[in-house]
Amino acid sequence: MARPNSDPDHSGIHYFTEGWRLITLPGIRRFVIMPLLVNILLMGGAFIWLFRRLGQWMPDLMARVPDWLQWLSYLLWPLVVLSIILVFSYFFSTVANWIAAPFCGLLAEQLEARLTGEALPDGGWAGMVKDIPRIMKREWQKLAYYLPRALVLLLLYFVPGFGQIVAPVLWFLFSAWMLAIQYGDYPFDNHKVSFPQMRAALRQHKAVNMQFGALVSLFTLVPVLNLVIMPVAVCGATALWVDRYRSQLASSASGR
Repeated sequence: MARPNSDPDHSGIHYFTEGWRLITLPGIRRFVIMPLLVNILLMGGAFIWLFRRLGQWMPDLMARVPDWLQWLSYLLWPLVVLSIILVFSYFFSTVANWIAAPFCGLLAEQLEARLTGEALPDGGWAGMVKDIPRIMKREWQKLAYYLPRALVLLLLYFVPGFGQIVAPVLWFLFSAWMLAIQYGDYPFDNHKVSFPQMRAALRQHKAVNMQFGALVSLFTLVPVLNLVIMPVAVCGATALWVDRYRSQLASSASGR
């Protein structure tokens, strides 16, 4: 099946909405099941726990706001709540992605074969099992990239006034970029494109990838919809790979 409406000038919004369509394709749905189950069990349970705890945490956190900024409490309160949910959702989506990484890679592989008509030579369930060590190494690379940058942003929250206002905005932008990396990495890794090369490729179309990552980040905050966002994001990122990166990077990686 050739990819319909393939256009390298599509926006990140297009690829996000395309992900919702692609998860329903016949022959693809069965590869959506495992990422979906992991996300439902982990993210569903995590958010139930979080919303029960927020009522206990918020009074303590707002008590740390300096007296001279109390008049801004009506603005800071929703920003603090949003920040907690953003940090929390990214943390648990990262855990979910670790568990589901082999299945997400398999989903990306099968969808790419469906869109291009060309299957990977070592694909399928057997190939997935063989590639688990490489897939887990790749997840460590993403974590090593993420942690120092996340730590700097978290420290900003302890800067009175300025930190509470600026940190949520920076955290959202950082989360959008990290989610573009997280989900975009599955088709790149299937073709053994290195992690630094993958990041460089995403930066070449940073606006598109930030749009895509921002929508994934926003939908991760929406109850019920966040339970299905993982396979949607994998499919959208795979379509983006096929349209913008595959012709150049798949051939160069296979030639190594």
